[in-house]
Amino acid sequence: MPTDQPFGSDELDQLGLDEHVRRVVEEIERGEEDDRVQAAEKPAAVQHGAGSGGIERAVGQILTEIGEDPEREGLLRTPERMHKMWLELTCGYRVDPDRLINGAIFDVGYSEMVVIKGIPFYSLCEHHMLPFFGSAAVGYLPRGRVIGLSKIPRIVEMYARRLQVQERMTQQIADFLQTRLNPYGVGVVIEAEHLCLAMRGVQKGGATMVTSSVLGTFRTTKETRDEFMSHLERAVPRV
Repeated sequence: MPTDQPFGSDELDQLGLDEHVRRVVEEIERGEEDDRVQAAEKPAAVQHGAGSGGIERAVGQILTEIGEDPEREGLLRTPERMHKMWLELTCGYRVDPDRLINGAIFDVGYSEMVVIKGIPFYSLCEHHMLPFFGSAAVGYLPRGRVIGLSKIPRIVEMYARRLQVQERMTQQIADFLQTRLNPYGVGVVIEAEHLCLAMRGVQKGGATMVTSSVLGTFRTTKETRDEFMSHLERAVPRV
């Protein structure tokens, strides 16, 4: 069962987490502004393919099963590329939540609603491992503490880069903020298009799914919930 606990460094090595994927994890945790610090602290790179090669073998078997020739020129490096891709797309399991926050929770006298919307994300449906993508809106009512503005998109990214269902991802983001900040309430709304709906089955491209999670006063107080929803209806100002 996936948890918020990151993999240890030994486990990362065993998984063949290469330098590229390490950089993705570190970018989610600490952001681009910490590049110089990361360079000083970064462990030695693990070369791609240092793990068991299980993903490469599985991809080769899939190619054979669907009637392809894994040895033809265009497919020779496909297993290797997919290994690297899957580690990157699921690196949210390896993000350390404490490193992500990095002390960026501040005591303030501010108690008005904070809303960030239009946060883009890409994730993978756990049922068919096809992408779903869209945008998230996150709001909370501070109880004397706020989190750094850049952290909320990274929290969304941490949960998006896992095998997911949209409903669970929405709840995880809300629960994370409620636990870490202890605000009066939290609201999260996600709207996404699912390629498992567009590409297979009923093939209804363009259909979107909307999920929400409301905690605390966002759930118990209609005025708070209505204020949050009214923020989502306003157009984003253009500079």
